[in-house]
Amino acid sequence: MRMLPTLRSFVVILTFWNATATGAEPIRTITNSIDMEFAWIPPGNFLMGSDRRRDRDATLHETPRHPVSITRGFWLGRHEVTQRQWSDVMLSNPSYFKGVDLPVEQVAWEDAQEFVRRLNARENTLLYRLPTEAEWEYAARAGFDTVRFFGNDTEWMEQYAWYKENSGGRTHPAGTKWPNGWGLYDMLGNVAEWVSDWYGSEHYASSTSSNPKGPKAGSMRIMRGGSWFSPARELRAAHRHEEPGNATRIVGLRVVKEAP
Repeated sequence: MRMLPTLRSFVVILTFWNATATGAEPIRTITNSIDMEFAWIPPGNFLMGSDRRRDRDATLHETPRHPVSITRGFWLGRHEVTQRQWSDVMLSNPSYFKGVDLPVEQVAWEDAQEFVRRLNARENTLLYRLPTEAEWEYAARAGFDTVRFFGNDTEWMEQYAWYKENSGGRTHPAGTKWPNGWGLYDMLGNVAEWVSDWYGSEHYASSTSSNPKGPKAGSMRIMRGGSWFSPARELRAAHRHEEPGNATRIVGLRVVKEAP
């Protein structure tokens, strides 16, 4: 048992070393007026999506795998938006599980957009927005081409995520598990996260390779990352879940701040 902390420390160090080895920059952060901390996500290329040849849990709407180029770096929230931060901006708290350091949930897609609008107004800028689906997956992978940023299986899931098998049926304070190699916490689990795109089941087949965005219209929005309610097999970088945009206790948000 005394060896376990040493082994865990080794895995964290290895994750950060590998991220650097694959071209990631050292972690740079900024903090805004309501204590939202952002990590710098450098530009780069990756293969988006998955298939059954490399991941037995892949679904049809994660295919085909296709090359994507993110040509401009951006700042991404290191944590999911917390109830404290949401309340500071929105003057309300819709969450089912109450706690200032818990991620906000029961947030509809339009609610997330309103949060972004008010945050921009508060800071007199237009730089805040939801990430695109491609930006989200690129950041979640953190330079790795494995099923998860820590490998292909779920062996280390307990250290990185809150999910069905360990959450106790609820959310947990933001940032209490290990981050990925780019310093982002809870990219898998805790609450799922809205992205800006419309959902299209065949969009990947025709997606542009440079800074892609989803279809121009649709009836469904996209959540990424899985939640406290998701089984471990769903917590994968390529996993996507379509929803009408409704508020539920499994979904919150993470915010981009564009580089000026």
